[in-house]
Amino acid sequence: MKIMEWPQQERPRERLMRDGAESLSDAELLAIFLRTGTRNYNVVDLARHLLSQFGGLRQLLEAEHKTFTEQPGMGTAKYCQLQASLELSKRYLQQNLQLNQSFSSPDDVKQFLSSLLSHHKREQFLVLFLNNQHQLIAQETLFQGTINSAEVHPRVVVEQALRYHSAAVILAHNHPSGCLEPSPSDRQITDRIQQALQLVDIRTLDHIIIAHNKSYSFAEHGLI
Repeated sequence: MKIMEWPQQERPRERLMRDGAESLSDAELLAIFLRTGTRNYNVVDLARHLLSQFGGLRQLLEAEHKTFTEQPGMGTAKYCQLQASLELSKRYLQQNLQLNQSFSSPDDVKQFLSSLLSHHKREQFLVLFLNNQHQLIAQETLFQGTINSAEVHPRVVVEQALRYHSAAVILAHNHPSGCLEPSPSDRQITDRIQQALQLVDIRTLDHIIIAHNKSYSFAEHGLI
């Protein structure tokens, strides 16, 4: 049955306007972006089919262009539309958190870092540079590695922290493999950076690992 043949109160757009976007399922939200179905599927059924084929919303949005467009009815236009919507949501979240944000709440920090790092397929090492009130001065991805490791130099972290006149930093990197536990090298580089920053009176507040929207805090586990 075509969407236009559904009772009006059950259609995704009408439900969104009436009850809010949060009331819709992943498939219904996706259907609004897709706009049209195919010969075999109305747009909601098509969205359900795509989520099933890819294993969920995250996997669908992270799919490569070639893989995405191999699905019937999924061309470059729809791929670009979904990628643009994903990037808009990231930028909204980042700007909202950066505006007068004090990074004193662990949950806020994790949410912010997840928005920056969770989608990367290669390892990224990022530093948040903070002032005395733990407000964000700047953020920089200082190192990028293979899918297994990133070569991190404490001297570079210290140089950038001094450049921004930072009072404190939060270290972060992602584990594209999905493994949340810190490796021995993760612990070692954290200790080296912390010691190097102590020499110039800059505090290391935390080192957070992001793995598929999950997070691990060194500070919460007593490692900093």
